[in-house]
Parts: sequence; structure tokens; C-alpha cells
Amino acid sequence: MSKVTRTQKPDNKQVTPLRRGWTTGACATAATKSALSALFKADFIDPVTISLPKGDTPSFPLAYEKSGEGFAEAGIIKDAGDDPDVTHGATIISRVEFGEKGSGITFHAGDGVGTVTKSGLPIEKGEAAINPVPRKLMTEVVQELCQEHGIEPDIKIEISVPGGEKIAERTWNPRLGILGGISILGTTGVVHPFSCSAWIHSIHRGIDVSRAQGVTHVLGATGSTSETAACKLYDFEEIAMLDMGDFVGGLLKYLRTNPIEKITLAGGFAKFTKLAQGAMDLHSGRSQVDFDWLAKLAEPYVNQKMKSRIQNANTALEVLELTHESGIDLPMLIAEKAQTSALEILRRAPVQVEVIVFARDGKLLARTDFKS
Repeated sequence: MSKVTRTQKPDNKQVTPLRRGWTTGACATAATKSALSALFKADFIDPVTISLPKGDTPSFPLAYEKSGEGFAEAGIIKDAGDDPDVTHGATIISRVEFGEKGSGITFHAGDGVGTVTKSGLPIEKGEAAINPVPRKLMTEVVQELCQEHGIEPDIKIEISVPGGEKIAERTWNPRLGILGGISILGTTGVVHPFSCSAWIHSIHRGIDVSRAQGVTHVLGATGSTSETAACKLYDFEEIAMLDMGDFVGGLLKYLRTNPIEKITLAGGFAKFTKLAQGAMDLHSGRSQVDFDWLAKLAEPYVNQKMKSRIQNANTALEVLELTHESGIDLPMLIAEKAQTSALEILRRAPVQVEVIVFARDGKLLARTDFKS
């Protein structure tokens, strides 16, 4: 569906770049266009082509179609390309019907599409979890086809995703107060493989919801072990637990302009070593532990032999074990440096930061005081 090119590696081996895909919003728009054509007594459009915000014009084959008196339905199987998207392979169905005269274009959640139940999201409470850009794309399609057929654009659009409620359990929707299914998402209509933007967007929405609910203390954890361990120290509300993962920079930059009174950053020794070094993306493929930096940090507390062992270590865990055996509280040094890095990203925003370092088994290794 998307153009695939080949690039040349220095070793002369050919490698095919990861294939991009299409968002649930793009699929819903294409399904709506095809269904609406059938509602207007024309045929279903198959394949159906749509225009996306950045000029892409993908075509989608129909996987499902049905029509009857006063309605038409079309379904498209979502192809997320090579991205590990939980909605890959899901069927996105649009059912269109004529609405009441003067009602305009309305959006509704069918089976497997969530409903917004909390403030702070770009969609009002009680509305179907269909985000603004997909709504805009579908609105444009409806207006265009209605104009072609000389029909007033009073159309009811219901989007459903069979199995969507189960899929949603693997997303952040329940924590954000989106209940009953998945969200229909997308800003460009295109899914870029292993895209960071979707995750960071979800972090931002989590902060928005927390602020709207009056939450004053939130948690940013690098993974489930640190999140679980931190929750044993604090009775966090579910909406206060932001899905930070590796994107500490994306979280803190958003807090800079959308502050919350307190944040606890919780993570493992290796991840927070990278934050202490100044990294804002803690993924192993995008930042690495600098063993020379670690050796310099430990230098006031170790002899030359130990310094050399730190520099030549294979992993951060090895350094942790070496220094622990020597009675050096390296986790606390890392926690303090990580806190300093976090505060530098916040740029004096009114946010107090606490850093907690946990071992892989959830054992507490180091904990700073709150500082701003």
C-alpha cells in the first residue's frame, strides 16, 4: 500500500526499510466514504481512495459491506505496516444513516469503540472516542459526497470495531477514562513503524486528564516493575500513573508548559543512568550507558583499579554489583544526577521532582527528596 524503496548499506547488503501503515482514523474515513456512496444508491466504492492531510492518497480494499433501508456499512481491515500496533488486523466498520433534518454530521461509538468519560481529552465527556482529525477527515468526505448528490449533510456516522473492547485492554484507554473500546486515532493518517510520536501523544493526554481531574502528584515510571514498586510507596490514583516508558523528555517537556505540583520519576539503574547523563529518550536503541562517565562519577570513591573495571564493564548491572561490593552508593549518585537532569528539562517550571531508583526485582536502591 505504501511505496517501499531499498537502500544500500556500507557492506553492500540490501535492506528493505520498514513498511508504513494507516491509522484507524484513515480506515474509518475510507469506510465512511464507501458506505456513504452506497447509501446514496450508488455502488460501494471498492477499492476506496481518500486524501490525507499531508497529501497521501491511499486506496483501501473493502473487507465487509452491507446495506439496507436507510443505512449502509463498509469495513476495512487496518494495516499498520511493520509497526507493532495493537489494532493491526482489526476491522474498522462505518455505518452511515440519514440523520434528522438540520442535525448535521454526528459521530457515534458502535461496538468496540470507546466513549470518553473524563475531562482533559480533546473530545468532550460522553462523546465517542473519535479524535478531532479523523472527525475532520470524515466530515470532509461527507460534505463532498453530499454536494455531489445534492443532499443536505445530515448524516449519522457510527464507527465500530469488532473485538475492540478486548483490544483496548492493551492500550492506555481504561486509564484515561475511555471505556468500552479503542479510540479512532490519527493526525496524519499514516502509521510510521515504531513511531515515538503516538506514545508521547498518549503521555500528553494522560497529563491533560490528570490536570483536569485536579491530580497534584503523578508518577512517571520506565516500566511495570518500577511502577508497581512506586505504588507500594504511594497510593496513586490510576489516572496519576503516566505511561512514561522511555520518553522522560517528552513527559517533562510537556509538564514544563502544563505543570502538575509533584512528579515521582521511578525507574531502573541503567535507565536512570542515561537520564543522569542527560538523555531524554531512554530506549536502548537511542541512548546508551557511558561507562567512562560512570567511572568519573564514582572516581572520588574508588581506586584506579576499580575505576578501570567500571570503564570496561559490559553492563550497567555489572557496575552496580561492583560498586555495591565496594560499599559505594552509586544508585544515590545516579538518582541525584537524574533529578538534576529532570529539573534542567523543566526549566524552573513549578513542578517538584522526586527520583526513585529500583532494582530489577523492585527493591528500592535510592530515593531523593522532592526538589524544584
